[in-house]
Amino acid sequence: MEKFYLSDYLVSPGKDAGHSGMDFNRLCQKVNEEFLREWEEGKENVDSALRIQKKAIIGYDQEVSYFRSRIRELVKSYGSENEVYPEWYNSLDDGIYHENWGLAGIAEWFSEKYRESSSAKIIGDRIYFLEDGQMRLKPQRIPKDRREQLIRAFLLLTPEERLDKEFHEIYMLDGTRVTIFGGAMTKQGQDVIIFRRYIIPSYSFEEQAARGTIPLESVPLLKAMVDIGFNVAFTGAVRTAKTTFLSTWQSYEDQNLEGVMVETDPEIPLHKMMPDAPILQIIADNDRLKHISKNLLRSDADYFILAEARDGIALDTAVKIASKGTRRMKITFHARDPLEFCYDVAGEIVKSLGGDLGTTAQKVASSFDYIFHFIQLKNKNQKRLKSIYELSLDREMRRIQLKELCRYDTRHHIWKWNNVISKEKKQLAVEENSEAYETFAKELAGLSHEKERIGDDDN
Repeated sequence: MEKFYLSDYLVSPGKDAGHSGMDFNRLCQKVNEEFLREWEEGKENVDSALRIQKKAIIGYDQEVSYFRSRIRELVKSYGSENEVYPEWYNSLDDGIYHENWGLAGIAEWFSEKYRESSSAKIIGDRIYFLEDGQMRLKPQRIPKDRREQLIRAFLLLTPEERLDKEFHEIYMLDGTRVTIFGGAMTKQGQDVIIFRRYIIPSYSFEEQAARGTIPLESVPLLKAMVDIGFNVAFTGAVRTAKTTFLSTWQSYEDQNLEGVMVETDPEIPLHKMMPDAPILQIIADNDRLKHISKNLLRSDADYFILAEARDGIALDTAVKIASKGTRRMKITFHARDPLEFCYDVAGEIVKSLGGDLGTTAQKVASSFDYIFHFIQLKNKNQKRLKSIYELSLDREMRRIQLKELCRYDTRHHIWKWNNVISKEKKQLAVEENSEAYETFAKELAGLSHEKERIGDDDN
């Protein structure tokens, strides 16, 4: 068994441990010392004890329960069951466990109270949770020696990672991504640990409208677009609800169709959202995707999803799959300006694989039908569909064409529409689903009535 020393993962709690000052602090230390004494006396099989310790520190439920059960026994033997503990812990044994072996003050972020928070940060000794779109400073602190202990515990999940590296990216048992910056990469005493988990709610279009992300009157139009099977790209900056909207769109997809989703991170739980649908979910970064892209191109799947397409390999794979005639392609892509989508995507492809930028941009334009662009408002908890563009390629002139169907007026907080459907999109839609096309055309015409038309009072 790999050498493992419990003392490396035991640190006496700092002076700010809890509301009862040194009382809670001393209780944590006393339990800490008792565990050490028991292990050193070898009351149990050494290998078994080491396995329990290691798995508890990593966070396995059964081993954590063992630790907490033993903590309760010790606390009871001390007559300290009524000791006051910090408000950010769920119970006294919870507090003692996390102060000594668990997640310290960051443990609160993993509680039910913060299950909708997608991010937390430790910067120096300060702890922040994302609440209502804002990073908020919490009262608990985590001293340097405890941060170092925490990092050592995280690295137990990836034994190949060296402790002396200045950057680490690992995944916890629940899928939370932990990014660590230290050493010369940060200012002295300002090392950083970032926690990120993907909160992908299962919303309907109606629920998206109730949250203000899209206009309620657009729901029939969007459902018709899903039924037609357009190739769509969802763009925007970080935290603009692109992935959430992709998930909403996907939830309306035909459950009998075969799909393949490729992600760099395990972000969208399609097996939970569509448990009966035959969808392959593949986790592959740039290097892995390079090796499997040919297999994907040969796949007979009805559609593909590339969530968070960040690099040239993924984007090139999407373009090649679409060029085969595959419909219902869906991707999300970080972009500030949807008008630059084709060249932004082409730039990533050319950077990774070479080629001509203009020609590649034209291939992108011929691969996708619509771009949905999202923004977040000043209140970062509020997301909006900013615009919808029809995307096509004039094959005679070899010119990229973008026509704006929808625009959000940030001044008046309304959506404006334009009744534009190219012959190419009409032909494609009629061939795929003529009934859905009739609904699409009718709804777009209705949304584009005179007083809400794009171009009216926009200046």
